[in-house]
Formats: sequence, C-alpha cells, structure tokens
Amino acid sequence: MRILVLGGTAFVGRAIVADALENGMEVTLFGRGRTGRELFPGVERLIGDRDTGDYSALRGRSWDAVVDVSGYRPREVGQAMDAVEGRVGRYLFVSSHAVYVQEGVGPGADEDTPRRPPVRDAQVLDNSTYGPSKVACEDDVVARYGERATLVRPGKVVGPYDPGENLTYWVRRAARGGRVAVPGDPAQPLQVVDARDLARLVVRLLADGRGGAFHAVGPAEPTTLGGLIETCARVAGSTVELVPVPIDSVGPMFPLVRSNWLTQQRSPARARAAGMPATPLEKTVADVLAWDRDRGRPPLQEPLSAQAEQDLLALHA
Repeated sequence: MRILVLGGTAFVGRAIVADALENGMEVTLFGRGRTGRELFPGVERLIGDRDTGDYSALRGRSWDAVVDVSGYRPREVGQAMDAVEGRVGRYLFVSSHAVYVQEGVGPGADEDTPRRPPVRDAQVLDNSTYGPSKVACEDDVVARYGERATLVRPGKVVGPYDPGENLTYWVRRAARGGRVAVPGDPAQPLQVVDARDLARLVVRLLADGRGGAFHAVGPAEPTTLGGLIETCARVAGSTVELVPVPIDSVGPMFPLVRSNWLTQQRSPARARAAGMPATPLEKTVADVLAWDRDRGRPPLQEPLSAQAEQDLLALHA
C-alpha cells in the first residue's frame, strides 16, 4: 500500500510513519524538509509548504491513501485535496477532541457527540478557534471523499519524542519525589493515548479501508491525574505525597489538568474494535523516562518552578 503523509517527522507523524514502514507500506513524506532529516533514510520526501500553499510537488502523483497529520485550517486541507484530486483512494484526517461541544456530554461519549460550529477563517488558532477550525476541515474531507474519508480524533497524545512536555513534566516531577503540588483534584479523570497506539490505529484503518470517525484515547484502564503521577513515581522508584492546591494558584494551563472532567471520559470502543491497542500506562511512562534521560533532560518550560512549588506547598502544610 502506498501512502502519502502530510507532516511525518514530528511527534504523531513520526509514529505513524514508523508503524506504516514496519507493516510494509510504501511511504512518501511531504513537508518543508527543515526537520527530521535524519529520520527514515530511504523514504521518499517531497518538499512543499502548507503555509504558503505550495503543493506543487504532489501534482501528477498518486497514492492509495493520504494521512493528513498537519492540517489545521480548511484552506490548507482544501489545497492539499485539490493537489491530489482524483489520484488517491482514501483521505485520513487526524483531527482532535476539540471538535466536540463541551457542555451536556456524559461519561462514555462516543463519536456521535455533537460538534462545535465550524470556523473557516480563523487568523489565530486558540482555544476558541482550534476545534471549530478542525470541524470545518472534517466537513470538507467528508464532503470530498464520502465513504473514503476517515477521521481520527485523538485526545491528549503522549509518549517519547513529545514536544508538548505534558507527560514529561509529571515524569520528571514524580521522579524527584516528595510532596507534589497537584492543581485541582487528584481524582480528576484523565485520558491520554500513547502515540504508538494512535499510529497503530491509523495504519490499521488504512489497511482495512475503514471510513468514519474514531476516538483515539487511552490508557487501557481508566485512570486519574493522581493515578498518573503515582504511576510516574512508581516507575521512577520514588515516593510522592499528592497535595491538592487551587487551580487559580498556578494559572489556567497546567499539564493535563482539566476543569471539565467529562472531556476526559470519552469512549474508545469504536477504535478498540478497529484494532487500536492499549499500551499500559507504566510502559508509556517508562519509555518517556528513558527517552528524556537519553536526550540529556533538556530544560522544560515548566509551569511551576521548584522554588515556586515549595512556596505554594508551604501554604498547604
């Protein structure tokens, strides 16, 4: 099977390409060619730029399927579809859970949950426009490809090579041990998906020719924010004491902390039935810990410095 991956050298794309190659697929990468040059020797690379609309390298070529990892605005996705018009069998679009409405959704919500109104002309992608822009992208892919459209909606993706630092922060913090400031309630439900499980789902969907929408959420067993931190500590061989602190004492954007718990309780049933595996959380944590050590533990953009955390914990002795 010949697949074209739009954006295949960063975190999620990298995992998808690795899985596709491992399963015998012929992969072509499309991107600016500025990152990941050392990855995947021997894989064909086509150079272009989604930001400027340069898809000329795709014209006249054909593939069995396209995997669009880097489409965020309808314009970008529309131009890519135009460039391969009539020359691909399936279009798989990696979307997001941000497409869904946030209110009135219960635990176990599936892929038929109502989505947010689409936005087509967002100049800046932020909390108010990112999800609606993805909705518009989804609509365009389905309108163009119909049953040959596949939508994968990941939750928070974690694992080695993650530039987002969400799990990496907690892995490092738990490894230090001691009293740990936890914004909000440690009992907050938490869903994260290992990038390799997401990749396996994408490749299985392509191989099986499955259309429709699929949640990519994990881990295998339901967990909480507190449970994740304790898992990180156990894997690292440390001991922690979780100390709840007010969310407003640390700011609104803290790794994996969510005020709307229902968004962390979506159903993975459809993706599991399609073949998405469930890497144990302990393995994901262990692999992130090893990867972070191997790369020399570079500085993170920590939301809470060690000193600031100690000052905060002193108020909750």
